[in-house]
Amino acid sequence: MASSSGDTPYPLHPLRLAFMGTPDFAVPALDALAEAGHEIVAVYTQPPRPAGRGQQERPSPVHALAEARGWPVRTPTSLKTEAAQRAFEELELDAAVVAAYGLILPAATLQAPRLGCLNIHASLLPRWRGAAPIQRAILAGDRATGISIMQMDEGLDTGPVLLQESLAIGPQTSAQDLHDALAALGGRLIVEALEGRRSGRLTAQAQPEAGVTYAAKLEKSEGRLDWTETAAELDRRVRAFTPWPGAFFEVSQDGKRERVKVLEAEPLPESGEPGRVLDQAPTIACGAGALRLLRVQRAGRGAMTAEAFLRGFALPSGSRLPLGPDR
Repeated sequence: MASSSGDTPYPLHPLRLAFMGTPDFAVPALDALAEAGHEIVAVYTQPPRPAGRGQQERPSPVHALAEARGWPVRTPTSLKTEAAQRAFEELELDAAVVAAYGLILPAATLQAPRLGCLNIHASLLPRWRGAAPIQRAILAGDRATGISIMQMDEGLDTGPVLLQESLAIGPQTSAQDLHDALAALGGRLIVEALEGRRSGRLTAQAQPEAGVTYAAKLEKSEGRLDWTETAAELDRRVRAFTPWPGAFFEVSQDGKRERVKVLEAEPLPESGEPGRVLDQAPTIACGAGALRLLRVQRAGRGAMTAEAFLRGFALPSGSRLPLGPDR
């Protein structure tokens, strides 16, 4: 395994590739492979899903890019059938690049390309294997994360690593910020890793056994702000759950409990009883410290500043917010 050195100092030789990805995170990598001159012979992505208020079927971001570039698109619901595996083998690939695809690749698929299947994973493996490495890194208070280019095996992000590069997580970094930066980094590193793999310059190194953590899939209920936690923990939750699934608290208005999303906040050293509204910023006391709300969103409305929120919503100083669904 090697760390990236930035600029690529060697000429690239076009490879015959399949790209397998679905969300926005995968788009920069597909763009980068095309710009590097590689031959994209097939793009695999999740089938169109209902989206938006009208619930009309919408192709994935990778699907949309592939159609715009004229690349063949395949949307199987499984790769475990003999027909799907045969169709993949018949592509006669040099390699397949995988980035947040969403389907398990069986052994026959992993072994079909000449150079195997390379995965773009948004963490410094073996830390944060699994579905939500970006959000889990922020939630845990990690100061850095990165991209790992991994030679895939049948395990969950357990394959040997070809290339890694780290990125700092700052005190104001949101999941969206980190997502965009890592997506761009993944696009650059996959081009370098493919050339290194093809030329033999890079050798995949087994992941160490120490330091393994798992990034479990996000649940919407995790976005609830529990005011008994510290302000630092709640600030990380806000940043980790922006833009999805969203951090929120609930408050009673006119006898009804309403959910309010917190889009941006700031931890402060003030203190008070957890859930107590300390001032009209507003600042909410936590288990340790306090959280000042900066931008919020009420149900069915657009994002707004905390000041604009308070003009239409009563949240008087001294009042106390619910600590949870049953408290």
